[in-house]
Amino acid sequence: MIGIKRSVLLFTLGSISCLMSQEVVNNEALITDRPDATESAYTVPKKTIQVETGAFFESYETNSTKTETIGYNTTLVRYGVFDNFEFRLGWNIEEIRTTVGGVKSDDVMSGLSPLLAGMKVEIVNEKGWIPQTSLLVHMVLPFTASDDFRPKNTGVDFRFSMAHTLSDKSSIGYNLGARWGDDSAAANYIYTLVYGYSITQKFGSYVEIYGDASIANKPNHFWDAGFTYLISNVIQADITIGKSFTEGQDFLVSTGLSFRIPK
Repeated sequence: MIGIKRSVLLFTLGSISCLMSQEVVNNEALITDRPDATESAYTVPKKTIQVETGAFFESYETNSTKTETIGYNTTLVRYGVFDNFEFRLGWNIEEIRTTVGGVKSDDVMSGLSPLLAGMKVEIVNEKGWIPQTSLLVHMVLPFTASDDFRPKNTGVDFRFSMAHTLSDKSSIGYNLGARWGDDSAAANYIYTLVYGYSITQKFGSYVEIYGDASIANKPNHFWDAGFTYLISNVIQADITIGKSFTEGQDFLVSTGLSFRIPK
């Protein structure tokens, strides 16, 4: 994932790293879809609004070209329609600057990326070796974007999100799916794998690998790691750093805040 492809994922980030460390309110733990790239396998409670927002900086360098992206606002709003079904709406406000041969370009891309609208549905509950499993489907709406980030075609993606509880302090999650967009007819196949560990009841940690591949582009593989902190039963802060294994992303740092609006 390079450039704008990465930004699409950033407001749909998922987390199971906090799952084992959450205090529970009315038997409903605060489980977020950030800060990692693995979508959680759980929906938000019925008639509940959950807002997950943050900012990020990333740098890419290929040959003599360096690209820096600043996300000033990456927000995902989730609403629980039923006990196992939620609607989702996400967006980015970001700025991209390019340096070629040590000279900064005056051409700066900035504005609102296309809105991401979709849903998540829990289809299988965890039982023994059977993982907690959800299906996520999104559409990327080009007409909602600023000129600098407006694709010609509507993008579509889907993924299955799965999670296993390993112990009262640890869990793993993984996603498999595909995305069509970026004005290309070729499918971009997505994978993620994350391990989460509860340090205390409030501090969670995680380490993750993820990537994508298509017939039109070389595969991209990344890693990231980070921490979550439960400020209160309905507010969580997070921080993440990361880098690519393959050529491309030199550095990623993000931070965010998630909160739930009570019923």
